[in-house]
Amino acid sequence: MTNARTSLSHPAAVLPAARRLSPNAAFLLQASITLGFLAGSSAPTPFYAIYQRAWGFSSTMLTVAFGVYAIAVLLALLFGGRLSDHVGRRPVLIGAALAQAASMVIFANADGLSDLLLARVVQGVSAGVAIATAGAGLLDIDKSRGALANSLAPMMGTAVGGLAAGLMIRYLPAPMHLVYAVLGVVFVAQAALVYFMAETAAVKGGALASLRPRMSVPAGVRGPLLRVTPALVSVWALAGFYASLGPTLLIGLTGGAGSVILGSSALFVLAGSGALSVLATRALEPHALLRLGASALLVGMSTAMAAVALRMPALFLLGTALAGVGFGTGFQGALRTIVALIQPQERAGVLAVLFVISYLAMGLPAMIAGYDVAHQGDIARTAYEFGSGVILLSALAFFGAVRR
Repeated sequence: MTNARTSLSHPAAVLPAARRLSPNAAFLLQASITLGFLAGSSAPTPFYAIYQRAWGFSSTMLTVAFGVYAIAVLLALLFGGRLSDHVGRRPVLIGAALAQAASMVIFANADGLSDLLLARVVQGVSAGVAIATAGAGLLDIDKSRGALANSLAPMMGTAVGGLAAGLMIRYLPAPMHLVYAVLGVVFVAQAALVYFMAETAAVKGGALASLRPRMSVPAGVRGPLLRVTPALVSVWALAGFYASLGPTLLIGLTGGAGSVILGSSALFVLAGSGALSVLATRALEPHALLRLGASALLVGMSTAMAAVALRMPALFLLGTALAGVGFGTGFQGALRTIVALIQPQERAGVLAVLFVISYLAMGLPAMIAGYDVAHQGDIARTAYEFGSGVILLSALAFFGAVRR
């Protein structure tokens, strides 16, 4: 897929073949970038309560710290989501990985809320650009495996990041420095390895013009994208709620006796069951995945809300696992529906639009929920309201999939 113009623009294109990464190695590397960036985004979650006690900020600001990340991702997708279609995957990924490493330095040295917000902004901007670029790079190498990896890697990263940070808090010294140091080394290593990838996108003009925000998709993709939007919104709104308020809710169900590991387990169970469901259902057709995802989300959220009313932590985790199945299958069904319709030169741009919808759904409801908790002082009531919204969206997604 390289050409003469690509060779002049990308040093790795002229490296001896023996020094380039094989297509399989490049595929795994780009999947690891998505996984690593999502792990980095969930790693601060177990620390939020510690930050709040140490720096004395409100529950509203706690969800703002989460929401500002989603907003930064959105802005990066809007402004830079299509950049790699013009300048190539490699330079964008190298820059994003180094910026992500810089955000880890800011996290490790943070001594106040302003530092935390700055770290989340840098992290969000680099993640937004990298997710669209790595996702397109995976599809460049193998369209079928790329769609699976784009579904699986974000969930695996989300599951691993929060739990690993919680385990470090419990068992290792200086966890608020160690977790960021480990992730920073990973991101620098990823940037170095990307240099040895062969470029998979043909370089073309219009890079500056691509930085102008544009939420347009090819005509043949618009209808299917609208049809899968309820599924995207419901699964990512659920993820946002668990990432921002899930730990507090679960610890509250135990009467305040939970540990940091218990708090982080809610997001781990959601994302972990989502990742397993992606692997288990990868042979199903997209429309079947959408129906299964919406059904599992309906049952899972209803079970979780019943657990909140009954104050049963075990039942809450069971409902979370069922909702996670809906998360994994619903997102995979939506993604595969869209991937089947896009051309190579449209990949980064269309994936950017898809992730804009996803991160809007993740960030805005979570911030609203945080504001609601801060002013009502009742996280259970907020959970009922939020869960009802997810159930309604899941019903819309189910009827849309059945109608199709």
